[in-house]
Amino acid sequence: MKCPNCNFEESKVIDSRTIKDGVSIRRRRECLDCRYRFTTYEYILSTPIIIIKKNGDREDYERQKLQDSFHKACNKRPVSEDEINDSIERIEEKINNLSNVEIQSSEVGELVMDELKNIDTVSFIRFASVYRDFKEVKDFQAQIDDLQNE
Repeated sequence: MKCPNCNFEESKVIDSRTIKDGVSIRRRRECLDCRYRFTTYEYILSTPIIIIKKNGDREDYERQKLQDSFHKACNKRPVSEDEINDSIERIEEKINNLSNVEIQSSEVGELVMDELKNIDTVSFIRFASVYRDFKEVKDFQAQIDDLQNE
């Protein structure tokens, strides 16, 4: 497991605990180089999910990509890691309910926006601006107006 502090490739597990009714494991780790401590989570993926990209390519679902998107959108916002993880779990549950094999990336993007809208509107606007490829200020304003009308 790569250290998020120094990128060293090896770490040791200090503590492991099951969470979410035994379907996930939380591990506390320590980097063997810089001694930085960090937490990792392991999840059981019941069936492999394939994401169909806009250009038609297919790729395996990666939870880390979803986490990265949330972290970018929520950077320096008052959103806890627990809120992010809970949102991702709800999205994964919805994906499994929609399809147990393949899903369009656009559907995943909409699910992310729905979650962000509920936890932090600034993070939602950040994500929407990239996801919907805003080109001008009026694009931001239209999205803000839609939020205020809801």
